[in-house]
Amino acid sequence: SRLVGVNERTGRAWRNGRSSSGRVRPPARPERAARPVQDTSRYLRECERIQIADRLREKASIRVIAAELGRSPSTVSREISRNRTDGTRGQWHYRPHAAQARADARRPRPKPGKIGANPELRQVIQSWLELEWSPEQIAQSLRARFPDRLEMQVSHETIYQALYIQGRGELRRELTRALRTGRTARKPHRRPDQRQPRFVAPMVMISDRPPEAEDRAVPGHWEGDLIIGKNQKSQIGTLVERTTRYVLLVHLPHERTA
Repeated sequence: SRLVGVNERTGRAWRNGRSSSGRVRPPARPERAARPVQDTSRYLRECERIQIADRLREKASIRVIAAELGRSPSTVSREISRNRTDGTRGQWHYRPHAAQARADARRPRPKPGKIGANPELRQVIQSWLELEWSPEQIAQSLRARFPDRLEMQVSHETIYQALYIQGRGELRRELTRALRTGRTARKPHRRPDQRQPRFVAPMVMISDRPPEAEDRAVPGHWEGDLIIGKNQKSQIGTLVERTTRYVLLVHLPHERTA
């Protein structure tokens, strides 16, 4: 009653429920255990943030709150640390409507890139790219040179995206020629289930060879293999006749392609 500014008797009436005749009736909102909220979205909703705020005031643990919401404890912990309001003397408060507003402000896409929004960072990266440094070297050097400035630290993937993604304009496109790969476009990395076959024609499996070659009864069937030398700098092809075990060594001085 003191928090909402009403008389204590009024607060009891709100809690217990009173009729005009003075007879006691069941409470308007009986206390009951919170039921888990079904996770229909990957993002926390406003009602879930309100429940987090209420349970934090009741000193509930993060794991208990997560179980009530049907969420992972790491999701609730990350939500509190990202969207809480810091106060004085190291104290903080979690306000659900302010947290919802912050989450909505971070969600719109596309977002400005970190390199494009920081002229100093862009200039440092461009100067090192002109020296033919790799993005991996630049990312490590930024951490070593600016250990206390997070705004001057990026990953190598962020540098690659600033170079290759069209329309961002964060780094000059001609700097791609300074990369050691020399590519002007990124090489696609497909998932294993999306990889293209290595050969145009279907490969003949060793299990499909005829029975006469398998039992070595008929001469004239040869089996080929490849021997690669030290540091992959030399190669020799081998041909073995399966019946007589006669071996031919084929010199491959230049390459070992098909």
